[in-house]
Amino acid sequence: MKILLVEDEIEMQKSISHYLGLEKNRVEVANDFNSAFEKIQVYEYDCVLLDITLPNGNGLDLIKAIKNKRSKTGIIIISAKNSFDDKIDGLNLGADDYLPKPFYLPELNARIKALIRRNNFDGEAAIIVNEIKLYPEERKVLINEKPLNLTSKEFDILVYFISNKNRVIQKSAIVEHLWGDNADQFDNFDFIYNHVKNLRKKLLAANCTDYIQSIYGIGYSFKTEL
Repeated sequence: MKILLVEDEIEMQKSISHYLGLEKNRVEVANDFNSAFEKIQVYEYDCVLLDITLPNGNGLDLIKAIKNKRSKTGIIIISAKNSFDDKIDGLNLGADDYLPKPFYLPELNARIKALIRRNNFDGEAAIIVNEIKLYPEERKVLINEKPLNLTSKEFDILVYFISNKNRVIQKSAIVEHLWGDNADQFDNFDFIYNHVKNLRKKLLAANCTDYIQSIYGIGYSFKTEL
């Protein structure tokens, strides 16, 4: 999952980023209000982990900014401020969960996974689209109940396609979702074609319906509806 961690305590930031990275998440960090606000405006995230007390601003205003975008981004407040008012204010603004410091990293990870399942996949551990059965936490895919071997990027693209099925997806959106801040390093997005081509080839070889459609000059659509 693509996660933005907004935390100004450097040691905690490193600890959370390292742990969630080991869990195969892509974690970007922001040290203060201004950098977090900029990232939220430019990129989409599956989840934002947000401290309320930040240099240059208040985390509650970041919640407002996310909600003003009408984004599907999940929000978990992680804050040492344990006042009842802060918790209520954050949840009333649209935060999905509140985890007071100090906390155990496995608990944080479990809450992130539960939030993603709830927001994107109706709370189910397995994502089922016709003959495709996908387990995000185990990074496992079954086609007609038979395992399908995918590279890490192919798996991430398939999850992204299924999460946005029947929509037109720009190549730039795929790159930003998979590479985050590093997306700016690419002169063009032609390399995405090879990842998608290989994914489509493997799906077809497994007797999967050809859901992936190229939209000339724009990107792709994972078409499950006529």
